[in-house]
Amino acid sequence: MGFATVLAQRAHLLGDLDRRVGDAAERSRSAVPAGAGAGTGPGSLDERGQPTGTITARLDDGGAVLTAELVTRSGAPRELGPAQRSALAGAAPDGTLHTRSVPGLGTYRFTALDGGGRPVLTALPMDDVEDTIRGLVVVEGVVAAAGLTVVGCVCAVVVRRQLRPLERVAAVAAEVSRSPLGPGGVTGPPRVPEQDADPGSEAGQVGAALNRLIDHAQTSRAERLRGEEEARRGEERVRRFLADASHELRTPLASIAGFAELMNRGAGRVDAALAWRRVSAESARMTGLVEDLLLLARLDEGRPWPSAEVDLAALVAEAVWDARAAGEEHTWQLALPLDSPVVVAGDEAGLRQAVSRLLANARAHTPAGTTVVATVEATGTSCVIRVRDDGPGIPPALLPRVFEPFSRADPSRSRVSPGHGGSGLGLAVAAAITTAHQGRIHAESTPGRTEFTVELPAAHPAPPPCPETAAAPRDHTPAPRPGEEAAVHPG
Repeated sequence: MGFATVLAQRAHLLGDLDRRVGDAAERSRSAVPAGAGAGTGPGSLDERGQPTGTITARLDDGGAVLTAELVTRSGAPRELGPAQRSALAGAAPDGTLHTRSVPGLGTYRFTALDGGGRPVLTALPMDDVEDTIRGLVVVEGVVAAAGLTVVGCVCAVVVRRQLRPLERVAAVAAEVSRSPLGPGGVTGPPRVPEQDADPGSEAGQVGAALNRLIDHAQTSRAERLRGEEEARRGEERVRRFLADASHELRTPLASIAGFAELMNRGAGRVDAALAWRRVSAESARMTGLVEDLLLLARLDEGRPWPSAEVDLAALVAEAVWDARAAGEEHTWQLALPLDSPVVVAGDEAGLRQAVSRLLANARAHTPAGTTVVATVEATGTSCVIRVRDDGPGIPPALLPRVFEPFSRADPSRSRVSPGHGGSGLGLAVAAAITTAHQGRIHAESTPGRTEFTVELPAAHPAPPPCPETAAAPRDHTPAPRPGEEAAVHPG
């Protein structure tokens, strides 16, 4: 801006000077006396009205300066010396403007005009123009320096202020880099504040990117810790499984080996019939345990099950009847929907085994006189089996892992009698069979109410019922004996 201003001001001042030089030259030409010859001196020119410092000169036809005078402050003309005259020589009388330096006088702007065959030269000093331009340059230089200084200070303040979010982001990054990432590390690493994570600015984009990086690192760390915890729990479950399986197998094997040793001695210390019954019972128990373990292993391998349509109502009714025959000291009730079929796709034998395990669990872990209710429901896209009892319930500490193998409320695994209690595989087998049929199983238990729910996908999903045909309340009635009709009502 200052450079353009100097150029414009210089052009304006030079234009004004050129105009004044032209006016002065016209006055000098008009002041040439009529009949003045080439030898006439400059004193013959009427130099009145010319400003101080004006040079007037007479030229010959070759452009050489014959005579030249300077208008002084007093008004009296002063003749120029030879060196000064030679500095003005060579100007053609065509009105062209020239700039030359006159020794001892400074820089002049001059032009030559033809005064009726008598060329005259008029020059005006450029000191005023040059002084004005130099003063303007100095002023603009000072103003520019001051302005740049102010602008530099303002920019420094603004830049430092704009860099403060980056400094805070850098501080957060440094703190995160010092945070341990092991299991004992900080659970909640520092984050960039929201005002420093605004994506509308470059610094905010850096802060937001760092927050995403922290989130990813925290998520990865949590997943790693969760994986390590799951691996640790898996190893613990494997160790517990091996210990439980060894304990469950060792007990019948020890009993069989003991009775066999007594019988081999031939002593009359034990009744042979009783010994054989005990051996047979322990053998059957061990066989059932091994079969359950094999079944769990096959289910874990994900082997496909044979699929066919299974009527859950008939299956649950038969399972309740079998359970009633095995546990007559309990009260057994059954509720079936008779207004719509309850059909699922799966293996009938496997589903029967799952339901039987739930009923056997209720029979084995509740006292005599407990009421066990088996319910079958159809909910449009799924079929639900519920087994509920009013026994003492499952201990809260055992409920989260009730479907794990060898889960028992008695950690010592002591038994009142060989038939008392179970191996802890019944619910695990039921859960594995349900999962293999793409279903879900869960348990809810409070003192006086324990309910196991098995949800299986329906083979033929039914449309949602109309409001006016909503199902009636279920009726819990005892299971029928062979030859009797089912004492249940629709719904």
